[in-house]
Amino acid sequence: MIETTSAAPRRGGRRGGGSAGLVAALCWAAVVLDGFDLVVLGALIPTLTGGESPWMTPPQATFVGTISLVGMTIGALVIGAATDRIGRRRALVGAVLVFSLFTLGCALAQDYRQLGLMRFLAGFGLGGCLPTAIAMVTEFSRGRAGKASTALMTGYHVGAVATALLALLVLGGLGWRSLFVIGALPGLALAPLMLRILPESPAFLIAKGREAEARAIAARFGLASADAAVPSGAEARVSAAALFRRPWLRNSLGIWTTSFMGLLLVYALNTWLPKLMVAAGYGLTGGLWLLLLLNAGAICGLLVAGAVGDRIGLRRAGILWFAAGAALLAMLSIKVAPALLYPLVFLTGCFVFSAQVLVYAYTAANHPPAVRATALGMSAGVGRLGAIAGPLIGGMLVSMQIGHPWGFYFFALVGAVGALALASTRVMRR
Repeated sequence: MIETTSAAPRRGGRRGGGSAGLVAALCWAAVVLDGFDLVVLGALIPTLTGGESPWMTPPQATFVGTISLVGMTIGALVIGAATDRIGRRRALVGAVLVFSLFTLGCALAQDYRQLGLMRFLAGFGLGGCLPTAIAMVTEFSRGRAGKASTALMTGYHVGAVATALLALLVLGGLGWRSLFVIGALPGLALAPLMLRILPESPAFLIAKGREAEARAIAARFGLASADAAVPSGAEARVSAAALFRRPWLRNSLGIWTTSFMGLLLVYALNTWLPKLMVAAGYGLTGGLWLLLLLNAGAICGLLVAGAVGDRIGLRRAGILWFAAGAALLAMLSIKVAPALLYPLVFLTGCFVFSAQVLVYAYTAANHPPAVRATALGMSAGVGRLGAIAGPLIGGMLVSMQIGHPWGFYFFALVGAVGALALASTRVMRR
């Protein structure tokens, strides 16, 4: 869509850089901080619920974790829609400020209720950050939406890994509150930098009828073609309500269903894979190593999925990824030798964990700028419901002592439904 090479604009992104790479880097940094949320609570739960006088009980920890996801669901829906009204730049900066301030508030919590409230409010920013960042990088990707989106999502996993390492370094000496402080400060520093450097998307400005401003920003950024940012008149007039009407409703339902299934798998497997592997007789240590392999596969899958999607089409790649993930999950129900199991789990991570990112990339590329962030917010918001359901379903299967092999059959079915739901959509915009 847009390629940038020179000085940044004075309006919609003050002087301080002029390449699409810098825009992508700032969005990536925001997603790294978003990734902090992926593991911070899991890293702290053993400390907060352990010892002779635990800070909170396991059920209270479950409440805090669940209410966090509820806040992220609301944030994805609300900020996603707001982004198409106030602009990508202001929405992204606002999301970073919100989750950073309330993450800092977590460090001041005096009981689990206050911690839950702070996590719920931080979730507003966390849920809105990702769809807004994807919308931004897509509009500066010059037609490489798949590669841009999957590259952006590597930041999520980098943030998760960095948080786990920080927990190992600081919990013993500085205490659990320090982890929230360390997680909040980079965002408070990043927000003013983004406000200074990030431009507004010319595609968004055109969709709002601010054509002169859009072309001025494009010119100041040395765009290859300012016209590349200009949607057709019909696209510019599309409103968010169109997502709930024909011809978009069919796509909306398919994308929402796929997102629900995709995040159900990600959160269920991240939560329960070690336990499922123990039930299969592999042992706790083996289960933890398999969890590590699953996430290592996710990173490799992200690097491959975007390039494949840009080559064969994001919809087709997403269907392939969900179908392959379903087949691999079904295969995990069979107990095999470690020499076969380890590559099997690695490949499962490659396909299952990057499939959802292809859905986001397809959603961004398949919707006009006027409703792009709203569509992404809806996809992420409904997906968060799957993120809530996944661990609950996994826990139910384990408590019923049918996690292995029936849990894997169930998850394979979820992957198959995701593939079918995505197959029900159609490419609306090239």
